[in-house]
Amino acid sequence: MSHSPAVPAEITTGRPPELLPTTAGVSLQRRTVAHAPALNAAVVADLDHLRPWMEWADRAPLPERTVEMTRAGIAAWDAGTDFMYLAVADAEPGRVVGAFGLHGRIGPGALELGYWVGSDHVGRGIATAAARALTAAALALPGIERVEIHCDEANGPSAAVPRKLGYRLDRVVDAPVTAPAETGRKLIWLMERGAAA
Repeated sequence: MSHSPAVPAEITTGRPPELLPTTAGVSLQRRTVAHAPALNAAVVADLDHLRPWMEWADRAPLPERTVEMTRAGIAAWDAGTDFMYLAVADAEPGRVVGAFGLHGRIGPGALELGYWVGSDHVGRGIATAAARALTAAALALPGIERVEIHCDEANGPSAAVPRKLGYRLDRVVDAPVTAPAETGRKLIWLMERGAAA
């Protein structure tokens, strides 16, 4: 007799928009299998940029693994547990310049916002603009009362995003080191429903 793995509980009965424009020359698009080749190429091209902070960037992903992860993300979206987006350049449709997600892994009533932007697009306000759009979309969902951004205390560029958006630094916690540049001290930034993002 085989047992299926437990399916995470639905975090919200709503779903965010599948397309979110930003003010930074990119649009956030719900991740689809059609995006997998461009996503894989973006990750492979930027491994040296991603490796210090992303546990999964220890080696180049195979194209079929990117498709598999994309399909898992589609299933999570449909189940209401995670909402995965790609930042696609408005001037170059189909060019992936980063990835963003709302993750239901921090408990009821909350979503964690995660992100990365390609090295040749940092410093252009993409992460901040996309995080602003995703924060608003998340807090508009039924049952979502807060959004959190987690980053290692040594990751200054990632910490700058919630600071610019008016997130409150809620706490600093000890965390396992999972990537080479991490210190084991994680900043937990918080934005609650009713606060301006």
